Amino acid sequence: MVTARESRHRMDVPHLILVSAAIVVVAFLYSSVGHAGASGYIAVLTLFGFAAAVIKPTALVLNILVASIGSVQFWRAGHFSWPLFWPFAVLSIPAASLGGYLHLPTSFFKILVGVVLLLSSIRLLFRQGDPPQVQPPSRPVAFSLGAGIGLLSGLTGTGGGIFLTPLLLFRRWAHTKNAAAVSALFILVNSIAGLVGYFSSGRAVPSIAAIFAIAAIVGGFAGSYLGSRKFPVRTIQLLLATVLIIAGLKLIFTS
Repeated sequence: MVTARESRHRMDVPHLILVSAAIVVVAFLYSSVGHAGASGYIAVLTLFGFAAAVIKPTALVLNILVASIGSVQFWRAGHFSWPLFWPFAVLSIPAASLGGYLHLPTSFFKILVGVVLLLSSIRLLFRQGDPPQVQPPSRPVAFSLGAGIGLLSGLTGTGGGIFLTPLLLFRRWAHTKNAAAVSALFILVNSIAGLVGYFSSGRAVPSIAAIFAIAAIVGGFAGSYLGSRKFPVRTIQLLLATVLIIAGLKLIFTS
């Protein structure tokens, strides 16, 4: 197990290159659908033996960087909707901060959420394009769901996009690229809130996160550019299904 203190000294250059390459792939895949990759980073760092004290803050930092890039890319491509975003975000921010602060025994909870994500991915695989019309939810519904997703994001160390995007699509509240754009900024604000909650409990971000940040930025720029401007809707949906499968398996097998 690689602890926070030992991570800089025990990990040799070949392993750093392997981890960085995996982070580039994760950032590319997730950012192409408006996500930031926290569940993927957690899976990669867990696979390479990093300690929990390194994994959670590193994933949040990488999430913030990639979500920032994705938010700008999808906004510049004209897919972002402020009226759809803010009702979900307003209560999710304090809820995510609370979730980042709490230390709860969440093993069964994470397995349950993982199963839900796998079922959502199967549904996406059989989804054919966008519906002709969508209707945003009422504000009370968006407020309550946003708070719940924010708490989930803080507890699971993710930005919440893996929960928000399928919800927007399956309820026909947004088209695919609009959902990706809204999710990118939602992930950004909740990841920042989660990191604030993490700091408030007296912990710090390991320095090795700066090395992996470069890899995340490279993958995030490429993926979000292609996702926002080049990939067709069906490609985005298939990539999102892949993201949900990775996130679901990660929650189930690392709970």
